[in-house]
Amino acid sequence: MDFKRRRLAATLRNQLNYPLQFNPFVFSKLFLLWIAVGIVGGVIAGFYWTVLEGLLHFLAQFQGLYVIPVMAVAGLLAGLVIHFLGDPGEMDLIVNNIRFKGGRLEPKNNPSMILSSWLCIASGGSAGPEAPLVQVVGSTGTWIARKLRIKGEDLRSLSIAGMAAAFTALFGAPLGGSLFALEIQHHKHISEYYQALIPALVASCSSYVIFLLVTHIGIGPTWVFPIYATPELNDFFYAMLYAMAGTAAGWLFIFTVRQCRRIFQKLHVPIYIKMMIGGFIIGTIAYFVPLSRYFSHDELNVLLEEQFTMEFLLILLGAKILAIAFTVTSGWRGGFIIPLFFVGATVGMIVNTAFPGQNLPLIMVSCMAAINACVTRTPISTTILLATLTGFHYFIPILFASLTGFFLAPKTPLINAQLGVKE
Repeated sequence: MDFKRRRLAATLRNQLNYPLQFNPFVFSKLFLLWIAVGIVGGVIAGFYWTVLEGLLHFLAQFQGLYVIPVMAVAGLLAGLVIHFLGDPGEMDLIVNNIRFKGGRLEPKNNPSMILSSWLCIASGGSAGPEAPLVQVVGSTGTWIARKLRIKGEDLRSLSIAGMAAAFTALFGAPLGGSLFALEIQHHKHISEYYQALIPALVASCSSYVIFLLVTHIGIGPTWVFPIYATPELNDFFYAMLYAMAGTAAGWLFIFTVRQCRRIFQKLHVPIYIKMMIGGFIIGTIAYFVPLSRYFSHDELNVLLEEQFTMEFLLILLGAKILAIAFTVTSGWRGGFIIPLFFVGATVGMIVNTAFPGQNLPLIMVSCMAAINACVTRTPISTTILLATLTGFHYFIPILFASLTGFFLAPKTPLINAQLGVKE
């Protein structure tokens, strides 16, 4: 029976490697496999998001002082899941496996990643669902490749295609999601796996359509930004100037994360105790500054709609940076891309409050682009993602800001695996 399965897989692999007979077009049979990865990714992302929304709605009823014990218990339960089902790892591990292990992402710990991240994100952790989904869908691409005995660069491309499908499902930007999956791999040479771009684009497009069908989320900007006036030449220079404030926040964030990481590394206790402590700290921050709770998908719209004092914005900035840092260093699962956009938007609000009368949408989007490019080293995809998420369609100022954040970033990246040193 095992021999027959291997023979069938070999036959399918050989068939995929040959172009379609009488096919006058560019695409080969691998094209169908890229679509399949995207469809599977869209279904997984849609299911994940639907369950997450239900959990968010249920746990959101706990407010005030209840937030602290709820988040402490959520951290404990998520830690127990990881302790008994296996540690799914962080973004460092994903990048490391793509670069140094032939693109193989292990799917065996996906149940642990899904369950623990649901608890962490829904209870109010300052980390989003992008990182868990990248691991789950990317490893699904690896699993499909292994079943078909696909090896080498085709296997790596399928894993990256799965990652791109996950990014796209959440951000609603097939081009931005595809480029992000490529750029995140290296802190300097963004085109290292450029052969995976077309597979990533194909998988992203199919994933996006399936995700929309499953979740019924509308098409359009995620955040309602003020309308950007007709661009002027000076806007490019202002974008770089504002980006310096966002980059400074990026440096502060990286420093804070590294300090918090040192603290938790000194705690020689089981993972569930670390996560319970982390939940208690994050819950305490959320109690005093409620807007710092969650991964800021909806909270950013609150920031845009209401008026806040300079004092509150500064407190919010510090609280959110601490909340993200304690979330990602105490073992809580989730990504920090959307939370970083919130931090950037807060910095933009601070700059606008300090110097009123400036171009608010330009300030905010410049700071958001700069901090994300500074921390994740993804200037191109950040530009496209922000243009899609904010409706800021004239994206050249965003590109100027992203490049500013990228080139003024610390030499040593936050994601160590981007350096290219095999661990």
